[in-house]
Amino acid sequence: MPKEKKLQPPQHQHRQPGREYKMKSQPGQEAAAILYEKMNEKAAKRADQTPRSFHCKVNDLFRAFSRNTASAVGSAWAFIIAITVIVVWAATGPMFHFSDTWQLIINTGTTIVTFLMVFLIQNTQNRDGKAIQLKLDELIRALKGARNKLVDLEELSDEELKKLEKEFQRLHKRSQETDTRIGEVES
Repeated sequence: MPKEKKLQPPQHQHRQPGREYKMKSQPGQEAAAILYEKMNEKAAKRADQTPRSFHCKVNDLFRAFSRNTASAVGSAWAFIIAITVIVVWAATGPMFHFSDTWQLIINTGTTIVTFLMVFLIQNTQNRDGKAIQLKLDELIRALKGARNKLVDLEELSDEELKKLEKEFQRLHKRSQETDTRIGEVES
């Protein structure tokens, strides 16, 4: 029998000591909650039992760092800070007589930041791309009538992808012709 999660009472109700508040859920939600709980239990057991290699730990740290950095750098505040740095740099130009050193500072700083951001952003995009691909694969597998050969589409050669693209273009054209005929019949 599935576990029921304890909930806090709504804010407008008073909590009665010793009483458990049980969540009302739909059957699908219940199954998803059980699956999620089992996955968390397995992950916790694995984390406790399996010693992780140095390589795995480094990958995990880099993944977390990349995700957090990409999120922070993609914010409005990061843009405001970048604009502020440029304005301060430009304002100090007359003070340093627009010297080569003054120009070198901004060039070096932007080069270093750009170089590092390439790796961080690429890591984040790789993970996002893989996650989206897995979600699409799951949808293809779950849909009745979907062609399962499309699941590993990213593994096809360029030639095979072009053939498939032409096939989809033919299907799209045929679909438009059918829609046009249906529209004419309804008119």
